[in-house]
Amino acid sequence: MTLRERLGALRYVARLFREVWRTSPGLAGASLGLRLIMAFQPVLTFYVGKLIVDEVVSLTHLTSPERNFGEWLLSGRLDRLAEYIGLELALTVGFDAMSRIISLTDGFLSEKHSNRISIALMVHAASLDLQHFESSDHQDQLERARGQAIWSSNFLSQVFGQCESLMALVTLVAGLFVYAPFLILLLIVALIPAVWNEAYFNALSYKVNFDRTEERRQLDYLRYIGINAETAKEIKLFGLSNFLMGRFDRLSSAFYIVNKGLAIRRNLWTGLFFCLSTAAYYSAYCVIIWRTVSGVFSLGDLTFLAGSFLRLRGLIQGLLFNAAWISARALDLKDLFGFFDIEPRITSPEKPLPFPKLQRLGIVFENVGFRYPESDRWALRNLTFTLRPTEVVALVGENGAGKTTIVKLLTRLYDPDEGRILIEGIDLKAFDLADLRSHIGVIFQDFIRYDMTAHENIAVGQIDLLDDSSRVASAAERSLAAGVIADLPLGYGQPLGKRFNQGRDLSGGEWQKIALARAYMRDAACLVLDEPTAAIDARAETQVFERFKEICQGRCALLISHRFSTVRIADRILVLEAGRVLEQGNHDELLKQAGRYAELFELQARGYR
Repeated sequence: MTLRERLGALRYVARLFREVWRTSPGLAGASLGLRLIMAFQPVLTFYVGKLIVDEVVSLTHLTSPERNFGEWLLSGRLDRLAEYIGLELALTVGFDAMSRIISLTDGFLSEKHSNRISIALMVHAASLDLQHFESSDHQDQLERARGQAIWSSNFLSQVFGQCESLMALVTLVAGLFVYAPFLILLLIVALIPAVWNEAYFNALSYKVNFDRTEERRQLDYLRYIGINAETAKEIKLFGLSNFLMGRFDRLSSAFYIVNKGLAIRRNLWTGLFFCLSTAAYYSAYCVIIWRTVSGVFSLGDLTFLAGSFLRLRGLIQGLLFNAAWISARALDLKDLFGFFDIEPRITSPEKPLPFPKLQRLGIVFENVGFRYPESDRWALRNLTFTLRPTEVVALVGENGAGKTTIVKLLTRLYDPDEGRILIEGIDLKAFDLADLRSHIGVIFQDFIRYDMTAHENIAVGQIDLLDDSSRVASAAERSLAAGVIADLPLGYGQPLGKRFNQGRDLSGGEWQKIALARAYMRDAACLVLDEPTAAIDARAETQVFERFKEICQGRCALLISHRFSTVRIADRILVLEAGRVLEQGNHDELLKQAGRYAELFELQARGYR
């Protein structure tokens, strides 16, 4: 990582400051204002200490009026000393209170910003294309952004602290310049190699972490499946524990070896440069002592200069080291803001058309071709078919034939590379994304099992109707989930899953009925079910599809299934192969054709004989 790249990344610090300021101008302003006052603490404290020492020395040369402390006090000779001590006490208490307020303010600001940036991450992630979540490179970027979001507010506190240190340094330099300006230059020159060392190893550390993002995600994944309730059964049955531990050990050991070598080299060079800066400090210290012995400086001056130079050394070293650290960490901010700078390709048009009622032309796939990003294989090619307004169409075909891809294109999770998709003669891209998706009710086979209540698990299908209990109950009745919920101790208020207290897990078939209810939450123009009964027994499957056929009266429906007993209810069946429509017709017509459908049907029917 070049110096230019590290310095260029500092612009992200300014961007972070703007984001934190937007989070709470009051808290951010208070933190900066208080730090400005705190910057005067070192020089004021040391200078008052100098006054106390000089006053004490002055008093030691006076003839004592009495040996009694009371007589000294009454004589007024201790008044000035008492004032200096009182001033030092007030400064100590005042600056301590200010320090606590800054810590409190930064804590509040950090938490608010952390919450705000986490929400912003979720909002932006929701706006991105599906390809960003199905690409390993984008997964790495998302992982880095998620990590930076956690510590970005603390990073800004470090920047604020750097500003405070810089202002404190200015006040100390102003005070010390009167006494020994050349010594300040000596300290700065001696610390430059140490700062270069820190900058070099910070950049090297960033590169190591960046290059190993994927391995770090693998470690997180292994931790997850190794101690997760959902994977426990299979890991025990297959005896995978040693295999997983072995893989984790190999990956983590590789990390350890790299980090160990880096840490040793860093500490050796850091120790060497520390000795150099320490020697420079003690050289300055010896000069100050000599000038005090020779009468140029008073004992108070010695106290002020010794303390100030020690603090100045720490400030310069801290400032330069932190500057190197900030420039390196700014590269991490680049990962965070780089994620926010990703623009989705699939967006709503500036002037979207209203979603039409399906009544005449229906949904048409017109010579559609599509390849997944980073793939040279066509998932679909020259695909043409029509979903009529009141028709139930089933898609069948072997894995990889393009069935689920069709659903992703229909809902604009992806856009075709060739051809177009029309709804009532209007290109799909002419509609608002949210409006389009609200009119298409989809349940995928790999639906999410939300660790929420049964009511919420159904209501997510139309989240704006979360408080409509009758709509939720109706959807549950349609999907046969009502019977499942009736057996739960808390009914619709029962938390599902095992992640939280009182959670109750369901069987695969019961979960599938809950997921089906989500599709029925919507008054969708088109219902799409992708393997909706994969985990349901034969009796329940028959009931589900009898109900499904009733619900689909007067509307368009797309059904994907490997079970031929399921697809028989469809008005029309499309047989897909290699992303094309190979055959189409109803069940009886396709059997008479004695083609691919008949072959697959016979293979499946043979298993039931």
